[in-house]
Amino acid sequence: MGEVAPGYVSLVLGKGSVYTSSPEVQVPENNPVKLYCTYSGFSSPRVEWKFGHGDTTSLVCYNNQITASYADRVTFSTSGITFSSVTREDTGTYTCMVTEDNGNNYGEVHIQLTVLVPPSKPTVNIPSSATIGTRVVLTCSEQDGSPPSEYSWFRDGVPMPEDPKNTRAFINSSYTLNHKTGELIFSPLTTADTGEYLCQAQNGFGKSMSSDSIHMEAVELNVGGIVAAVFVTLILLGVLIFGIWFAYSRGYFERAKKKTSSGKKVIYSQPAARSEGEFKQTSSFLV
Repeated sequence: MGEVAPGYVSLVLGKGSVYTSSPEVQVPENNPVKLYCTYSGFSSPRVEWKFGHGDTTSLVCYNNQITASYADRVTFSTSGITFSSVTREDTGTYTCMVTEDNGNNYGEVHIQLTVLVPPSKPTVNIPSSATIGTRVVLTCSEQDGSPPSEYSWFRDGVPMPEDPKNTRAFINSSYTLNHKTGELIFSPLTTADTGEYLCQAQNGFGKSMSSDSIHMEAVELNVGGIVAAVFVTLILLGVLIFGIWFAYSRGYFERAKKKTSSGKKVIYSQPAARSEGEFKQTSSFLV
C-alpha cells in the first residue's frame, strides 16, 4: 500500500495542522496496514490514537506510546500507526489527536478502517407451507461479512427481480425484497409463489455464498378444517350448558347449599358476669 501525499485535514485549534493521506482504508483480514497521520506547527507534539466502533471506545496510543492491549501487533511512528495483522474486530473509526503540552495547540483527524471479510453461508427462515392470501415473510442473514453483505433471492434457480411485474416468470407474484436486511415479503401469497427458494449473500469481497434450497408450498385456506373445529367447539359448549341445566333441574346445587349451611358451627356466648348488687336484687325477687 503506497503512501499518498497528505491532503486531508480535520479539526484544528491553534497554529498546528493534522493531516492524513487516507481517510478511508480497506484491507483484507490478517493483512498488515498503516494508518497515516502527519502534523505540522507543533513544537512539542503529544500524539494519541483512539479507536471507536459502535458504543466501544479504546485507546490505542497514549503520549506517543502504544497501549498494552495493542503492543503485540501495533507500532507507532511520527507518520502514523502500523498493524502487523488486522482482524474483523479492528473495523471502525480511528482518531489521531495531536496536542502541545500546554493544551493550547490541538488538531485531530479521523480514519475509517474496514477490514474485509468474505461472507459466510447465510441462514434462512422459509416455511415449508404457507396459506394463500396471507402475508408471508422469508428471512436471510449471515454474520461474518465485512462490509455487511447484501442479499439476493432465487426461486427455482431464477434470480428474483426487484419488481416482479417486470418479469414474465414472476408477473403473478406480489412481493417486496430488501437487499440490505435480506427480507422477502409476500403480500399476499399467491399460488404462483410455490417453489424452491434460496438466498445469496455478497459484499464485494471474496465469493458469493448461497443458503440451502428450501421448498415452500402455497396452500389454500383449510375451510373444512375451520368448520369442523367450530362444530366441535359448539358441541362441547352445548354439552357444558346441558350439564349445568341438568344439575339445576335435579337440585344438586340446592343440596350442596343446604349441606354447606348445615355444616356451619354455632358459637355459644356465655352471659356477662353480674355484679353483687344485681345478684342480691335478683335473689330478693325470687324469695
